[in-house]
Amino acid sequence: MNIKTSIVAKSVLILSIAAGLAACNQNKSADKPAAATTTAATAEKAEIVFINQDSIVSQYEYIKDMDKRLDAKGKAAQSDVASRQQAIQREIAEYQRNMGTMSAEQRAPIEQRLQRKGQEFQQYQQNAGAQVQNDQVNEQTKLYEKLVDFTKSYAKEKGYKMVLTFKKGDPTMLYGDPSLDVTADVIKKLNEAYTKTKNNFICANE
Repeated sequence: MNIKTSIVAKSVLILSIAAGLAACNQNKSADKPAAATTTAATAEKAEIVFINQDSIVSQYEYIKDMDKRLDAKGKAAQSDVASRQQAIQREIAEYQRNMGTMSAEQRAPIEQRLQRKGQEFQQYQQNAGAQVQNDQVNEQTKLYEKLVDFTKSYAKEKGYKMVLTFKKGDPTMLYGDPSLDVTADVIKKLNEAYTKTKNNFICANE
């Protein structure tokens, strides 16, 4: 039995945070006459920025805690399955030691019981593996939704029309001007928001 969690959400960040989020409620320039200096500043302001996915994975505290939760659940499931398997193996070993002294009539019900237990264990093992996978999917979905919601708010606040993501080895983005890289600011704000949420949760449960 080998139940393992796919730790880190490197697969999660197939998510691409939100590879093209339009910032909502943009003020229309036609509504108010803008000063020349404001117009010039707006023209120079970047509307498309990008985030490094690898940095998000390695530095976002929520992902680190998520990985710990998945790892703990995976190890607990693996330990439980291994314990049940060992118990069945002990019963089989004991039967094999004593079967030579038993009649065919005595062996038949024991063999049927052991066979039934073996089938039940296989089903339990499959269910345990499926539960671990479901836990992974649920955690990844929560992460995706959290990142999308954050990116929408972040883009609206900063006036960005699109937020792209890239990671090492991803051919969809070969180069981005460093001035458009907002990774550090995004990670800072993500961790600040997560720390606040976690602290509020701890205080509420004390």
